[in-house]
Amino acid sequence: MRRGIAATALVASLALAATACGGDDSGSDNSSGPTTITWWDTSNATNEAPTYQALVKEFEAANKDIKVKYVNVPFDQAQNKFDTAAGSKGAPDVLRSEVGWTPAFAKKGYFLPLDGTEALADQSNFKSNLIEQAKYDGKTYGVPFVTDTLALVYNKQLFTKAGITEAPKTWDDLKKAAATIKDKTGVDGYWGSTQAYYAQTFLYGEGTDTVDAGAKKITVNSDAAKKAYGTWLSLFDGKGLHKADTTADAYAHIQDAFVNGKVAAIVQGPWEITNFYKGTAFKDKANLGIATVPAGSTGKAGAPTGGHNLSIYAGSDSAHQKAALKFVNFMTSAKSQASIALKNSTLPTRDDAYTAEVKADPGIAGYQGVLAAAQPRPALPEYSSLWGPLDTELPKIAGGKESLDKGLSNVEVAIAKLVPDFSK
Repeated sequence: MRRGIAATALVASLALAATACGGDDSGSDNSSGPTTITWWDTSNATNEAPTYQALVKEFEAANKDIKVKYVNVPFDQAQNKFDTAAGSKGAPDVLRSEVGWTPAFAKKGYFLPLDGTEALADQSNFKSNLIEQAKYDGKTYGVPFVTDTLALVYNKQLFTKAGITEAPKTWDDLKKAAATIKDKTGVDGYWGSTQAYYAQTFLYGEGTDTVDAGAKKITVNSDAAKKAYGTWLSLFDGKGLHKADTTADAYAHIQDAFVNGKVAAIVQGPWEITNFYKGTAFKDKANLGIATVPAGSTGKAGAPTGGHNLSIYAGSDSAHQKAALKFVNFMTSAKSQASIALKNSTLPTRDDAYTAEVKADPGIAGYQGVLAAAQPRPALPEYSSLWGPLDTELPKIAGGKESLDKGLSNVEVAIAKLVPDFSK
């Protein structure tokens, strides 16, 4: 049977997989032939996928008894599609799981615990905070594949032209720099985002979060959070500060302005490194400045940790799980991660993949330098969904259609429905 309830000798703890069984669309295996596993990759099909497909061929060449059916699934569809597949007829053997999905699927019993398996044989080489982020209820359900965080990215030439010699350390510093850049160069100094993920940096700068997962308390409308969002809101109004863009194309507008030298600084993640270099402002890659996001009133800066793990479906049979463990080990090896970084400009998750050749890319080297401020999300299965209400309300607040107090009150009510056992 291609799929089935996995009472495997490989991992005895698979009893939790009882809810995730059945066949899938990966095709059947010949008992005398190679084992075929299916991998759902959620990377960009144009820019990133070819690198992964090349690695799949390399893996197959070195492992004649295993075939990999590569399937590129659009990122914005993958979570629901996997949830449906795992809960009914079966799912792919390996999923490129966004870090926020990992605890949610682990809670449902869809992912295989990987502690002590071949997939995590090199665990000591991975950044420890990323391993922690792949955990749920004390067990590890994913091997960190690529990581990311947010940074203040800036145009060094514009900063120099304005007489500014270093990146702003605080949001107040950024406001002053923006005004100076406007005076000296004529372009805006900063353009902020209204998306919740980007506003998370302001919460961390005030030492708070949307919820206190340990205390089971909703904190998005606390005094500290109001202060954080007040600072966020203040960065849409002032000399050199671009007004809020609340259109559906805001992300593209901000990115286009930055890469073409029409704004001096934005907050952005490393997934845009290759696109930075395509803009007129960064034909010379050395013009790209990358700094830790500015700090709030606590004096401490923080940015959310993002990225993807490779996770294995708990409903597969032992032969497919064994093949999947070998595949995940290969894809997350230092050699593979270095190869991916060189071709896709993504950040490796293990220290030994930051080779001299990898760090020769100023984008990767710059983002590696800000990883220390990256803050993992709590192992709360619902955590990623908490940004949904904020993505609804923050654009209204930034656009002047709703007060900060009213908007955060609405968010608090919406979050209470997502985590009903949390107090306000």
